[in-house]
Amino acid sequence: MATRRRWPVARLLGLLLVASVGVFSGSELTFTLEPSDIIAVQEQPLMLHCQVDGIPPITTQWRRNGKLLLEGPGYAMFANGSLLISHFQRTKLDGSSDEGDYECMAQNPIGLLVSRKARVQAATMAEFHVQPQPVRAEEAGMARFQCQVRGLPEPLISWEKDGRPVDTQDGRYTLLPTGVLQIGGLSLDDSGVYHCVAHNSAGVRRSAGARLAVTGSKASVYKEPTIVVGPENLTLTVHQTAILECVATGYPQPIVSWSRLDGRPIGVEGIQVLGNGNLMISDVGVQHSGIYVCAANKPGTRVRRTAQGRLVVRAPAKFVQPPQSISRPVGTTAVFTCLAQGEPSPQLTWLKNGQILEPGGHVRLRNNNSTLTIYGIGQEDEAMYQCIAENSAGSDQASAHLAVLWGDGLPGAPLGVQAQALSPTSIRVSWKEPVQVTQDIIGYVLHIRKTADPLEMEYQEAVGKSTLQQVLSDLQPSTSYTFFVKAYTSRGASKPSDTAVESTLGEEPALVYELKLLAFNQHGDGNATMRFVSLKEAVEKSVLDPPCDCLKDEQSKASTTGIIVGIHIGVTCIIFCVLFLMFGYRGRLMMCKTMQEQLATPPEVRSDALEPPAYHGSLSLNGAAPEANGAIPDKTGVDSNELGRVFLRDSLTQPYLMAGVQVSHALDETQISMLPLEDFSLAEESESKFGEPPGEASDPYGQPEEG
Repeated sequence: MATRRRWPVARLLGLLLVASVGVFSGSELTFTLEPSDIIAVQEQPLMLHCQVDGIPPITTQWRRNGKLLLEGPGYAMFANGSLLISHFQRTKLDGSSDEGDYECMAQNPIGLLVSRKARVQAATMAEFHVQPQPVRAEEAGMARFQCQVRGLPEPLISWEKDGRPVDTQDGRYTLLPTGVLQIGGLSLDDSGVYHCVAHNSAGVRRSAGARLAVTGSKASVYKEPTIVVGPENLTLTVHQTAILECVATGYPQPIVSWSRLDGRPIGVEGIQVLGNGNLMISDVGVQHSGIYVCAANKPGTRVRRTAQGRLVVRAPAKFVQPPQSISRPVGTTAVFTCLAQGEPSPQLTWLKNGQILEPGGHVRLRNNNSTLTIYGIGQEDEAMYQCIAENSAGSDQASAHLAVLWGDGLPGAPLGVQAQALSPTSIRVSWKEPVQVTQDIIGYVLHIRKTADPLEMEYQEAVGKSTLQQVLSDLQPSTSYTFFVKAYTSRGASKPSDTAVESTLGEEPALVYELKLLAFNQHGDGNATMRFVSLKEAVEKSVLDPPCDCLKDEQSKASTTGIIVGIHIGVTCIIFCVLFLMFGYRGRLMMCKTMQEQLATPPEVRSDALEPPAYHGSLSLNGAAPEANGAIPDKTGVDSNELGRVFLRDSLTQPYLMAGVQVSHALDETQISMLPLEDFSLAEESESKFGEPPGEASDPYGQPEEG
């Protein structure tokens, strides 16, 4: 079925909606400030902000983990919508916690909105899960210390040597935000005990000490380049800083370089090299995701060692196309579209006045929830609708208002809807005017869908007020369709009419069949004939022909039978003549002459006209075997006189015509003809024995053969 456009409805109703669209546009109810993720300090006050703009009066409430948060001891809600937690506690005496996902809810006469979720977590500092280890290195070589600790917010790392802060102004020291300390160009003065110090808003922690022992330098001996520490796999969020570490040793000192495995350039903006080869990417974006390769080359040669690490950058959900507020008359269809992007791809959820909207009935969600469609809207559908986009990196929300236009004096539903199939691809739908308020009708909208399809697959066609029927084309054959009609005025739409169900007509065959015939005897198989036969014209002729005259038809059949018998007799005569010549039986030539004379005698005069001889053959129609009695039933109803003319014509031009199957003189020749199905009934009416030796064969006329 051809794709239907829905613009005719919009064109019909466009003028009606111009005055009403924008009644609540721009300021019905919106958030000007939403709460954001925050890390709270134990026993310290915490403020969550929420500001709303819209038509007053506006009330605000808060939810934590989906449950309404009541104002009481420890909580204060301000008139501007903000929430104050006087003493934040990760674990209270009753086992509850101030941690969780907070949402601000705002409501006014237009509807209710819910803000994005703000995750509130307590600041923490755990024990070191990676402690610095002792290092022994040669003078002029490199030393590396590492420590790791978990905490919220991410702890800041600094280092101490022998209880004093390391001088980071010294270019030989490289301090990475990941908690790594690299010391190049070692000297004996670098020997000592090193500690890692981590601190955040939850407190300060000091690691165990690790001793660095620097030994005297040795003779310069060539060493292959080696990557001691390569880049690790990282998963970050946009705007964070990525540190890809690469520590290489060898003599002479290897040259460190970076590249991307996919061949794309790393770029220069926000890129910095720390120390002797560490790569830092500040303010990472999704475009920085990929596999990074660190290469250590021996100077002046192609000798190199490589290591690689994957960087994954997540991006919180962000709207590309938020839903827009709309106004629609009662009984029409409302569509909201919501498109968001992020990494990973965000999931979309719809809310109606702050509650999760479950699809069903006249509400449908399509295209991975990006499209919300409400069919046959009523007053109960007027509300604030929100699209919530959420992924592991964050969430976002956008809202739109549906204003339902209605008024007194709407027309009644159209009456007497009927559908009538006209062809395999068209149906005519008709209806009558409503009984009520017909003077204000400006047009009708016909709703169409396949009966087996869901409601959202429906499409519409709009017609003028003076039209009470419509012919729908481009439909699919042998398919059931459901129809109903609505009447429209300037104040809105009527209720839908009763439905009508109708199926399109079946489509005529247009197939071509491959027909093969194979004769055989005791000496083996003969050459097969092949013919392609179309049944379409036979069916068309049977439909267009007038009703048959039974008496005339019987006479025609008798005439045709005589012609067919004569043809079979002539063919049989020729075959036997050839056989007799081969075996020297001259007497059979006389029989041949007699049989040819009989062929010239009309069947009504000739008294010895017998049943036509049968032959042993193999007949197939697309691989299907004939029926048990050797005949294929008549399914076309083609005039028998036409059949006789076909046989007469073919018998004069092709002497080897048997039951309407033409034997080609060239095996690779393909012939196309139109053959009624009833012709096949003559193929195997009797069972003569072509396969027997001449001395044992029976006479085709039922008489014993003479020597």
